[in-house]
Amino acid sequence: MALAPSSSGSEPVIPEVEMNAGADQAASTVRVTVVQASSVFYDTPATLDKAEKLIAEAAGYGSQLVLFPEVFVGGYPHGSTFGLVIGNRTAKGKEDFQKYHASAIDVPGPEVSRLSALAGKYKVYLVIGVVERAGYTLYNTVLSFDPLGKYLGKHRKVMPTALERVFWGFGDGSTIPVYDTPLGKIGALICWENRMPLLRTAMYAKGIEIYCAPTVDCMPSWQSSMTHIALEGGCFVLSASQFCHRKNYPPPPEYTFGGLDEEPSPESVVCSGGSVIISPSGTVLTGPNYESEALLTADLDLGEIVQAKFDFDVVGHYSRPEVLSLVVKTDPKPAVSFTASSADGEKGDDALQA
Repeated sequence: MALAPSSSGSEPVIPEVEMNAGADQAASTVRVTVVQASSVFYDTPATLDKAEKLIAEAAGYGSQLVLFPEVFVGGYPHGSTFGLVIGNRTAKGKEDFQKYHASAIDVPGPEVSRLSALAGKYKVYLVIGVVERAGYTLYNTVLSFDPLGKYLGKHRKVMPTALERVFWGFGDGSTIPVYDTPLGKIGALICWENRMPLLRTAMYAKGIEIYCAPTVDCMPSWQSSMTHIALEGGCFVLSASQFCHRKNYPPPPEYTFGGLDEEPSPESVVCSGGSVIISPSGTVLTGPNYESEALLTADLDLGEIVQAKFDFDVVGHYSRPEVLSLVVKTDPKPAVSFTASSADGEKGDDALQA
């Protein structure tokens, strides 16, 4: 898989450099890679194998942070309706969801352990989209890992888009982390939740510097959103999108694409990428790529963040908290909480803890 050329048309080959992830606290330049690739749908072990090859290639370029697309592990169900119409679910749709549920991963779980090991093996910060399975509910989730192989945490998409709301649950304010790392402050929002101004503002308030935006939005308008976020937040924006053909999904009748006049041909592109890296000044450092699976790599000069904040600090000198303010509720919102106590204040024998 070749390194995608930058928008300037410069030579696509980037020489290897000495990795400094997790070591140099004063580093001012960070090399990052966004992965534009498809999942192996319904085959999570094969997807993890593919992820390792891509991480190894990115590490070979000297990258210190590697970002994968939205739900890379578990897959994005392009074209699927899961047999849903208002008032009815088909038997085939329920079978499709059962397969999709089986492809999801538990957090924590063996797949998370493997991803941790990959981050440690290749000494990179790894940010990757997964389909998280929590019992019988699925979540669109991003997992983050450090170069020592430590699992840092997760972000669950707080607002699935359109029909996504019938097969993914909703995240809450307890999983919108920004991680303070030697590379800078790193966080992620997923696809169209990046259009939510209040959610972005929460990320800015946490000091985000390397803003990760995994997605499957390949429309040209996505580029406008990414540029706006870079300018608004005074941060680097990394967006990784999937690039996939119809042949990357099982053939019909096992898997069919709804809402189309006819079934796409195997070579039809169902998600055309658009991965991009943008500086705090709104300059496109590499991408967007709409041509193929690719790795897009750029060097981030963290000093540009200070210059951008001098112009516009959305939660600092350019804020007016006495006029406009935001409250973010960060406590978990479980459906059920169990509490029990006896009259003397001791826990009852039947006390259950969620």
